[in-house]
Amino acid sequence: MTLLDFPGRVACAVFLGGCDFRCPFCHNYELVDGTASPVMDDTEFFRFLEGRRGLLDGVAVTGGEPCLHPDLPDFLRRVRAMGFGVKLDTNGAHPAMLGTLIREGLADYVAMDIKNSPDKYAMTCGLTEIDLAPVRESVRLLLRGDTAYELRTTVVDELHEPDDFTAIGRWIAGAARYYLQCFTDRDSVPFGNLHAPSADKLRLCAERARSAGLASVELRGVD
Repeated sequence: MTLLDFPGRVACAVFLGGCDFRCPFCHNYELVDGTASPVMDDTEFFRFLEGRRGLLDGVAVTGGEPCLHPDLPDFLRRVRAMGFGVKLDTNGAHPAMLGTLIREGLADYVAMDIKNSPDKYAMTCGLTEIDLAPVRESVRLLLRGDTAYELRTTVVDELHEPDDFTAIGRWIAGAARYYLQCFTDRDSVPFGNLHAPSADKLRLCAERARSAGLASVELRGVD
């Protein structure tokens, strides 16, 4: 159960395995590399939901990368048919799937990661190269405003500099909500020697994003 992942809802979080990125700061890397063991199948999950009618009113679907799964629309249709709202976490690399979910009204809220400025995107995703066109298309889909959304960046001291957020701000100018999340280390993070930025650095990053054209920039994980 989570009170944080789905704004305005009491939700459960569903973690789906598999991802096409290899972000070195990922908290769920065992879902990315396939070493996590499944906890329950669909039958068990929907039995779980049935038993929580009146206690939960939302399902937050995260990963890994949920949009890799071709049966995701069918899964979400079943969730919505039971009367639960849906929040989707995505890296934005699959705009065709995202567009389908938005058109069919299968996601009440979408949270999409903006990993870094375009010239540092591949490095931040743990890749040698990346085609940013799908990610840009997902941003465009969300900025149309057909569903509630947020864009967010997890800020890592070794991977992000304030100037990166000038470039990000120009890229996603017009976004309704943009959050900077402070990286926190965990045992599940695959690579060591990564650290949270200072509060002052995080505030400076936010200010650079605002100055580049983003009206709504908020911080998470900062006292």
